[in-house]
Amino acid sequence: MNPAARRVQRVYLILLLGNTLAASFIWGINTLFLLDAGLSNFEAFAANAFFTAGMVVFEIPTGVVADTVGRKASYLLGTITLAATTGLYWLLWVWSAPFVWWAVASVLLGLGFTFFSGAVEAWLVDALTSTGYTGSLEAVFGRGLVVTGVAMFVGSVLGGVVAQATDLGVPFVLRAVILVIMFVFAAVVMRDMGFTPDRSLGPLKATRHVLSESVEHGLRKRSVRYVILSAPFASGVGIYAFYALQPYLLELYGDPSAYSIAGLAAAVLSLAQVAGGVLAPRLRGMFAKRTTTVIGASLISIATLILLGLNSLFWLAVILLVVWGFVFAVAGPVRQAYLNDMIPSKQRATVLSFDSLFGSLGGVFVQPALGRAADLGGYGTSLVIGGVVELIGIPFLFASRRQHDPADTNTAKQAADQ
Repeated sequence: MNPAARRVQRVYLILLLGNTLAASFIWGINTLFLLDAGLSNFEAFAANAFFTAGMVVFEIPTGVVADTVGRKASYLLGTITLAATTGLYWLLWVWSAPFVWWAVASVLLGLGFTFFSGAVEAWLVDALTSTGYTGSLEAVFGRGLVVTGVAMFVGSVLGGVVAQATDLGVPFVLRAVILVIMFVFAAVVMRDMGFTPDRSLGPLKATRHVLSESVEHGLRKRSVRYVILSAPFASGVGIYAFYALQPYLLELYGDPSAYSIAGLAAAVLSLAQVAGGVLAPRLRGMFAKRTTTVIGASLISIATLILLGLNSLFWLAVILLVVWGFVFAVAGPVRQAYLNDMIPSKQRATVLSFDSLFGSLGGVFVQPALGRAADLGGYGTSLVIGGVVELIGIPFLFASRRQHDPADTNTAKQAADQ
């Protein structure tokens, strides 16, 4: 890897580190935070669904910012929006606000995250290309998973400990502070490279153009279409399971006030993510096709979720959590690389945002439905149902595989050669 490419990767990894550290302060206690504010399980996961609904609504308009103003501008807008809405979340908790205000705040949080989705990843790929980088994208995305895994471990453990030592609101304040710091860092060091924003169209025409390009390079290309269509099932279930595991582990542990144990769910996942990020490029090299890795990891994920739901032992749940996090981390970089290699540079942020939109769309419907299942039959039942729902996405991955896209058999160098 040449010095310019190494600098791009370094900036990307620092952005991931800061963003994940900020986010993970509340990952271990978010569901407990919402329940403590007086919401039911259905309302708590409905609030999360409004967050993903916000991502669906704003995904395309904010994609216009990334493709017509710039990737850096999109990142900065996302950072400052998230900092402000995180502060609003904390205020709602202080005021014990009714559910309708949580719904509004969650939609605004979704707006903040849509500025991120696609933009940072597109910035990385375009910038690496402009530096002459010829290595594998799996290796870079794998390193990104290692960094986010470490940040997630530190943030989730600290978030749980801080919440137990103070209250459930302090981690949200810490999150907002770190986001402000990341805003300043990105404003100073981030530069759009290998990409020239197209400002020739007005906002409305640009939005229509972005939507048209998303369809043209996303849904109309079969190999890309089927990967995108699989996203609602895996993403919707994945988001629900991540947050449901917080109270579920407390339930199995037998102490509903042990917030540090709730943080354990995110911490365990982070360590599994580090291992998955390190091994993803190597495991990918064991198979001729990228889709083999993604499909295999998805099937293991489904089986693990079902076993988690049927299990009643705390220590076994922790082991299954490690397996679930590991296979999720292995599939992530390979899926990212597969999708990126099928998308033209000029439309990269647009189509990646479109993929994120479909993933968020799954969360809008899956989360409240599984939350209601948890109210009626318990968290275990909801996880079993979640595994069945995720299974619906597998045929779409097989359909993408059958298109025999060259990106499925990309033979770029392994991380060890870079």
